[in-house]
Amino acid sequence: MRHNTAVRRLRTIAEDCDKASSFLTGEDGLFAVYAFGPVLDHPGEDLDDVNVVLVVGLPVAELPWGVEPLGCTSLAHMLRLDKAPVLRRWRSAEWPVANHEIRRPMLIWSREDGVQTPALDALAERRAEPFRLADADDDVAAEQISRELKLSTAHLRVVRDRWDDIAWRRSHSRDGRYPEDHLWQAVDGFLDLLDASASTTRSLEDN
Repeated sequence: MRHNTAVRRLRTIAEDCDKASSFLTGEDGLFAVYAFGPVLDHPGEDLDDVNVVLVVGLPVAELPWGVEPLGCTSLAHMLRLDKAPVLRRWRSAEWPVANHEIRRPMLIWSREDGVQTPALDALAERRAEPFRLADADDDVAAEQISRELKLSTAHLRVVRDRWDDIAWRRSHSRDGRYPEDHLWQAVDGFLDLLDASASTTRSLEDN
C-alpha cells in the first residue's frame, strides 16, 4: 500500500466515524481514533496495512491489551475496518492511548471535534510530526506496562478457568469469532506485555 493510499484509508475511517457518530455515543461508545505505526514513523514507505487505535468508554478490566471484546468487533464491522488492510487496537478511555506498541499516535477523529483534517492533510504531505502525541517518560511507561501486565494476567486466568464453562463458551461464539479466538488474544496480549516488561526493565537497569 502506497503512502497516499494509506492516508486516504485513514481519512475514510475518520469520515465513517463522523457519519456514524449518532450510533457511537454513550459512556461505553467510541471517543477517539488515532493512527500509529509505520505510516507515521516511515512516511512515504509502502505499507502492508494501516494501524489505528480506537479509544472506547469500556472499563480497563474489560479491555486488556490485545483483546477485542465482542462489542468492539461489532463496532469494527460497522466502521468497515474489516473490509481493508487495517490493524486495529482498542484502548480504554481510562488509560493513556499510548503504550509500548502505540508510540506517539496521531489523532484522526474525536467525538468532540470530528475529523482531524489538518492532521490528515499534514500526514499526506509527510509533515505530521507536530500533530503526534509526545512519548511518555521511561518511568511512566514502565509503570503503565506493569499495570497492563497485571490486568492481562488476570484476564488470561479468567479465560483459562472458564474454558469448560458452556455458558461462557456460548456467549463468546458470535460475530464470526469463537472461544479459541479469545484465548489466542489473551495469550498473545499477555506474552507481548511480558516481553515489553522485560525489555523495559533491562533498559532502566542499563541507565
